[in-house]
Amino acid sequence: MGIRLYNTLSGEKEELHTLEPGKVRFYACGPTVYNLFHIGNGRMFVIFDTVRRYLEYRGYAVRYVQNFTDVDDRIIHRANETGDSVREVANRYIEAYFEDADKLHIQRAVVHPRVTECIPDIIRFIEELIDKGHAYEEAGTVYFDTSTFADYGKLSHQSLDSMQAGFRVDVLDEKHDATDFALWKAAKAGEEFWESPWGPGRPGWHIECSVMNEKYLGEQIDIHAGGRDLVFPHHENEIAQTEAKTGKTFARYWLHNGTLNINGEKMSKSTGNFIMTRDLLERRDARALRLFLLSAHYRHPLNYTEEALDHWENALARVDRALKNLSFRADSIQAAPQFLSVHGDVRRETERAIEAIRAAFIRVMDDDFNTAEGISVMFDAVRQANLALEDNVTLGDVTAWKDIVLEFLDVLGIGSPEHDVDVAEVYIQSLIEERAQARKNRDFVTSDKIRDELLAKGIVIEDTPQGTRWSKA
Repeated sequence: MGIRLYNTLSGEKEELHTLEPGKVRFYACGPTVYNLFHIGNGRMFVIFDTVRRYLEYRGYAVRYVQNFTDVDDRIIHRANETGDSVREVANRYIEAYFEDADKLHIQRAVVHPRVTECIPDIIRFIEELIDKGHAYEEAGTVYFDTSTFADYGKLSHQSLDSMQAGFRVDVLDEKHDATDFALWKAAKAGEEFWESPWGPGRPGWHIECSVMNEKYLGEQIDIHAGGRDLVFPHHENEIAQTEAKTGKTFARYWLHNGTLNINGEKMSKSTGNFIMTRDLLERRDARALRLFLLSAHYRHPLNYTEEALDHWENALARVDRALKNLSFRADSIQAAPQFLSVHGDVRRETERAIEAIRAAFIRVMDDDFNTAEGISVMFDAVRQANLALEDNVTLGDVTAWKDIVLEFLDVLGIGSPEHDVDVAEVYIQSLIEERAQARKNRDFVTSDKIRDELLAKGIVIEDTPQGTRWSKA
């Protein structure tokens, strides 16, 4: 059995069968670039970056597309506030997105299309919907006629009748029905616009993703992903307009991540209960933040608290400490006079343990990308690696344990700890060497003084048979 994923469309877990063997066409909704992204958005970006990484880990060639919505009411409002052009606002926040995403180890998509780059394609798409009787124009605005698409509501599992009953009559405007939605909006005074067969205007929100999918991935894709709040109306409308145009199933699998709460309450900009990712990155460890964002199954809610992030920073420190200990032991073995007789290959018992733990990682991640369980398996690998260090391990054993931990960190996008030598580390090492000489001379007063000086700087030292190690407290 291969990868199984929960499909919002069917409401069930299904085995992954792609349009082309060994290849995945994957589209994830990107940001509307009128501001920095908050950690709720950050969770979505991290989750689907991890799904992509895992698919590649399992041998798939993934064509991953994530869009930028760079024309929108909120962008126009921000431009009016700042006196900048819409393009200047969008460009500024696209650059900011990449700065923050890079810190979270979010890989660049194969393509990051922008709405404004696809205007001719959007116009052609809409023209075809009109020609096929699925759309109509009223006063320069073009609407999709939901009554012409029999399966409208299949993603959100609602009937058209129930949705019609839920809309207020006074939202109709020029629409024929309350559930109809805009494909092209007639320009208002002072707004950026493009010329079209229906007069000056700009695209509606939903049409952009359908067009970008078709342009960069084809009429049919394997996976479409986004936040749970996008199921209706955004993704529902994408399905309707795309399948009405092509007559084909749009996406085989729909993935939606759960909400992120702040201190037990729903995130809300209106109440001020939200946190910008950049603000967190300025005061918290980016790798630990990513680990936290993956610490619950992606479909489940996740609650942010400062204490929760404290926990994951401490947990990550345990991983990093284990990696440092493994590196230290490897260096010690290689430096030993009897190196040739003790280095050895990986012992069979180590191979079996690592094979078992890799199989466990794949088993839980194959089950709908369960990163929460995947993280647990990674910490089990750390635990076993620490136990192995208490034994008479070979260089091959040490290297194998280090490699499997790094392998899991890479798949989860956490990345390895940075061990770049800087001036501070050179200074610390010089004090450790000075202390070692003092101990050799049985000058324990100086030795203790150096140890206390290091501790005051937040550096803990540990004397082992292989030498002195240090770590940050």
